[in-house]
Amino acid sequence: MALTSSALPPNAINYRGERRILHNVSGEFRSGELTCILGPSGAGKSTLLNILAGYTSNGVNGRISVNGQAREMRVFKKLSSYIMQDDLLQPRLTVGESMKIAADLKLGKELGDAEKELIVEEILQTIGLWQHRDTMSQHLSGGQSKRLSVALELVNNPPIMFLDEPTTGLDVVSIRQLVVLLRLLSRQGRTIICTVHQPSASLFTLFDRVYVLSRGLCCYQGASPLLVPFLTEIGHICPVTHNPADFVLETLVSTTEAPAQMSELCQNGKLCRDLDKMTSRGGRKPVLHSDDSIQRIFVEHVAKEQLLRMEFATTFLSQFWILLKRMMLQTRRNSTALWIQLIHHILAAVLLGGIFYQIGNDGTTPIANFKFCISCLVFFMYTYVMIPVLLFPMEMRMLRREYFNRWYSLKAYYAALTISSVPVMLSLGMLFLTISYVMSGQLMELDRFVLFSIVGLLTGFCSEGLGLLVGSTFSVTNGSIVGPATLAPLLALCCYGMGFGKFIEPFMKILMSVSYLRYALSGLCLAIYNKRPLMECDDIFCVYSDPKLLLRDVGIMNDNYILQIVALVIFTAIHRISAYFALRYRLTSEFTSKFMTYISKFLKHR
Repeated sequence: MALTSSALPPNAINYRGERRILHNVSGEFRSGELTCILGPSGAGKSTLLNILAGYTSNGVNGRISVNGQAREMRVFKKLSSYIMQDDLLQPRLTVGESMKIAADLKLGKELGDAEKELIVEEILQTIGLWQHRDTMSQHLSGGQSKRLSVALELVNNPPIMFLDEPTTGLDVVSIRQLVVLLRLLSRQGRTIICTVHQPSASLFTLFDRVYVLSRGLCCYQGASPLLVPFLTEIGHICPVTHNPADFVLETLVSTTEAPAQMSELCQNGKLCRDLDKMTSRGGRKPVLHSDDSIQRIFVEHVAKEQLLRMEFATTFLSQFWILLKRMMLQTRRNSTALWIQLIHHILAAVLLGGIFYQIGNDGTTPIANFKFCISCLVFFMYTYVMIPVLLFPMEMRMLRREYFNRWYSLKAYYAALTISSVPVMLSLGMLFLTISYVMSGQLMELDRFVLFSIVGLLTGFCSEGLGLLVGSTFSVTNGSIVGPATLAPLLALCCYGMGFGKFIEPFMKILMSVSYLRYALSGLCLAIYNKRPLMECDDIFCVYSDPKLLLRDVGIMNDNYILQIVALVIFTAIHRISAYFALRYRLTSEFTSKFMTYISKFLKHR
């Protein structure tokens, strides 16, 4: 499968403002070849790779064709995979489990378990990870992790593969092993394109084709052995003992006119220097020993999938179930986090119960019991907002690769993410509520406890949705600021009116209605105080021995418990839906580029 670009792109933009990164470059990438995009820092290597992979299309003009036909992105994304530079692996899964999940998601039900196991085994054998199939992904070395990233994308046998700086952070041995592997995979008929910053001399010879970029221009395209003769033609003679890759980079950086000269000689990528006869080392193409059977399986599978015009290989329900099982397995294996959350909930409940010990039916301290409700509210609010704010940005980096490479739909992922947190929240939330409710001396009536628990758990679920919204939109650093900054005014509006509930201004009532915490606080107070007998009073006179007076003075007297639950459900839906769309746009690089450009313009003109 040949990938050709023509006049690409005259109007690419970068994040620091509007300027051209690439200038009408052209090129061709052929099947069965391993191509290296080479150039100094800032030359536009990653930009070009993003455009070729379809990851970036905003501000790009030109034409990209596949086998002579105009590229159709919907089909192209099924035929290609993109392994990004900051690629991360799903933690707490073995190599074999990761491959099995990838096979279930990317191959669908047309293939049976036996055929999927055959494909997984063949890929791991080829990649060199079969002996590590029971090793957890987080325990793999850097080179093994990169190979597993490649293996996961090989599951559906993509004919085109893009890799952004795959050698970054690896030692010399691991780098060579990875490039040899990529060369082997290209010999199986794939088009493999990768960016490399500065390969060694021995590594440079492993690439079939080199595409050199500098200052947004194509300075050379052709076979790696012909680069030195090409440089000689414009008067730059590479010493015999010098690494050609180092020499061309030094020439491009140190000689001002070199990029323009080289670009003119190769017509900015339109002319390609090829060897008369391209042969692989060893005289024949290395292939898998069961390559024919696997190719037959894939051909039948892809033909059937294209016939049905399916956007994904599996249905929404299948994706949801596979992802839910993966998330639940990862949660169960994350014992450290579970223990931390368990201890956190128990200590907070005991501390809260100790502070408000046996005040639930004390008519002399009703305000203290009101503060107990606020404390429970604050616990659920901060706990379940900050968990996704701190953890979800890391999950985003893994999600970006899987979603872009069409493993599953975002709807299926988000539905599984929403459901996967429910069991832990229910169990730990009920533990906290039970301990604090009993220790604080509330009325031991089952219906009151159930109503109290429903509001508490709904508050946690609604707060988690808000945390997902913040975590989907901002980085960990910015989210840690935005999260508490958002909660502070909501909490202030929630508590407004204490002591003068009957006299709350109409305008403030409108403002208070936008705080979901107000409905949560009202629900907690109604669960405890609504329709209950007079509280115990050890003094001569207790003003708030009648719970109705307390509800009146905090502005909750006329509230209805069912309406508070409905309001919390509505806010939960708003937070979750908003988080979904924020996540969807965050995963769209065009949106991110536009957003950052507008922000840069705004700051520049301030």
